[in-house]
Amino acid sequence: MNIPHSYNLPTPKLAAAFSNTSATYKFYWLISIIESVEQGSTTIPKQHLFARMIANAWYTVNYFHVSFGKQDLIQSAVQSILQIENLTVDIRKSALFEILENSGNSQAKKTLWHFNKNVPHWFLSPWFPKAAGESDGDYKKRIYKSSQVFENDSLYALHEESITINPAWIPYLQSNAKILKDFCYWNLALFLQVRNPIVPDIIGKLIKPALRGTLTNQRNYWNIVFKELGTIDCIFTDNKLSVQKYALDHFIPHGFVSHDLIWNLIPIDTSFNSKKSDSLPSMNKHFDKFFNLQKTAYEIVSNQQPKNKLLEEYLTVFPTLENAGHFEYGRFKENIQPLVVIAGNNGFAYF
Repeated sequence: MNIPHSYNLPTPKLAAAFSNTSATYKFYWLISIIESVEQGSTTIPKQHLFARMIANAWYTVNYFHVSFGKQDLIQSAVQSILQIENLTVDIRKSALFEILENSGNSQAKKTLWHFNKNVPHWFLSPWFPKAAGESDGDYKKRIYKSSQVFENDSLYALHEESITINPAWIPYLQSNAKILKDFCYWNLALFLQVRNPIVPDIIGKLIKPALRGTLTNQRNYWNIVFKELGTIDCIFTDNKLSVQKYALDHFIPHGFVSHDLIWNLIPIDTSFNSKKSDSLPSMNKHFDKFFNLQKTAYEIVSNQQPKNKLLEEYLTVFPTLENAGHFEYGRFKENIQPLVVIAGNNGFAYF
């Protein structure tokens, strides 16, 4: 994916800012700049941009537990601020941004301003290549000084507390905002996928969805099972569940699989559901009960509603299920167990 071309601006330099990328900073930095320009800002406080960087990475780190790699400090900054400011994982992005932009907490400000050491001036390095023998300190000073007169048509001017967008770039950023953000997110997804090679749906984990699904169809599926059986034993608490009172839970947390496929959803005790949160189950303690319940549900629904669309979702686990009709224990476990292990390795806790 390429950035939009301009006959009047050095857009190849903007693209070159992402060459040799070893961390996510540049992606989140440009996304934050574009978001600010979209809102009409041209002189932007650095803390405003650092706060946006953290807010944009918040859900990816704290909910989906995507690894950013050892060299990347955005992940550790997001995790630190969660504790420093005593925030919740599911805080709204706008509320988080407002807290961070105006934070008086010295630890939080120190965490944010760490990105000032390198990000703002290194991003401009394609406009101002480093001279032979030039020290890092002198190079940084030169970028600051040269950018302040928009030398080489630099994207912005650097100041101690803020940046000022080059007026020549403002129409370009405004008219191409969506494409530029898509460029950043697409390349960010590629960058993170390399560091999370067996984690599903990386691109779907970069932005918090506006709303989670209601699971109405999935509840209707399980209601058919309740109608047949009367009650269902919770696989975690052994409490008897009724169609009037049960929670529908992801066996492997939604934060890892990022889907609502029926083979990963089961009814559980409502009070236990709030305690479980996005914790992982024990394969030794819970898988057999999970498998037996899923197998029973499939048999009931396929018998009573053979054209139920949700039955097709089992084909992602059992490709030959429609023909062979076998709900195989071994095959199901071979699909579930690696996902649980990988999720645990990525930071999801076992309850």
